[in-house]
Amino acid sequence: MARLIAEKADIVPLLAEVFRQYGFEGASLARIGEGTRLGKGSIYHFFPGGKEEMADAVLADIDAWFRDNIFAPLAESADPRAGIARMFDDVERYFDSGQRICLLGVFALGSERDRFVDRVQGYFAAWIAALGAALQRSGHPAAEAAELAEETVAGIQGALVLSRALQSPASFSTALQRLQRRL
Repeated sequence: MARLIAEKADIVPLLAEVFRQYGFEGASLARIGEGTRLGKGSIYHFFPGGKEEMADAVLADIDAWFRDNIFAPLAESADPRAGIARMFDDVERYFDSGQRICLLGVFALGSERDRFVDRVQGYFAAWIAALGAALQRSGHPAAEAAELAEETVAGIQGALVLSRALQSPASFSTALQRLQRRL
């Protein structure tokens, strides 16, 4: 059954879940309609550019959230260790203790990678750079900080996959704790 939506921003989180579940290619208009509970006309009213515009809006929303909640605190925290601790807390909340997959990770692994290459690369590069800078400010030499940052982001992404595969939120939390201790 179709429903009324007041703003485009109301649809974006619903679209994100459809893309998380089915990927870009698998997110058919029927699935998008089911996930948003909107009719085709309403969907195209908000997104006349179709599925690509929808995905772009979702990726922009994710980018804004990570910029505000992860990257900025890492860069701006007077105490870089507090910024890093906050990153781990916010990552655990955002990914729902490993039960919510990373849409940028889904896009990085699927055929949509080439379509959204700048967004995907930008997201991961920004995260690694922000964490690396915080690690450097906390006393790690530059090369070590860059290596630890890349290893940590890769570890978080791997922990998401493992947590989902094992249906074990505890494994995600445990992996985050190990990664945080390592830093």
